[in-house]
Parts: sequence; C-alpha cells; structure tokens
Amino acid sequence: MSAKPEHYDLIKKPIITEKATMASENGAVVFQVAMDATKPAIKEAVEAVFGVKVKAVNTVVTKGKAKKFRGRAGERSDKKKAYVTLEQGNTIDVATGL
Repeated sequence: MSAKPEHYDLIKKPIITEKATMASENGAVVFQVAMDATKPAIKEAVEAVFGVKVKAVNTVVTKGKAKKFRGRAGERSDKKKAYVTLEQGNTIDVATGL
C-alpha cells in the first residue's frame, strides 16, 4: 500500500514524552493526529506511511487549557493523540522522522 497525501494530513507528528517512551517499550507509538481522524483511518495511514502492521489503535482527546499569555487570557487548542500498538516484530523509529 502506497502512502497518499491525505495520510500525511491525518498524522501530524510523533509525540515524544516520558509516557510515550514508556508505551514504546510495549510496542506502541504515540502520534498527534487530526481531530476528525477515525481509528480505521489512522491504522491505514500508519501502515501506508511506515510500512508496518498495526495491531490496535486507541485514541485520546486532550482538551485545551485556559492559560494567560502576557496577562491576556487565552485558550490552548484541543489535541487528539493516537496510541498505535504494532504487531510483534514491527517497529517505528520516531527519532529519524519521515
């Protein structure tokens, strides 16, 4: 399966945090994805772009916080994260990029 341009619109960037690193030890990779992305679409995009077999996709919507910037109130935007569990023997090295 070849990667289509809409696959790159779906997957925005990998998330590299302490929690994501702990998930990668269990064969999962964390990506920030588009808010309207569905689990089957995320699975198809990851398999096409990285050439791996996906076992499961779990998604989390992180609500944006109200923050102050230079004394003015502002709102951070909502984000959607996808925890993509890979089949045994498949890996994605997020440090190298696309």
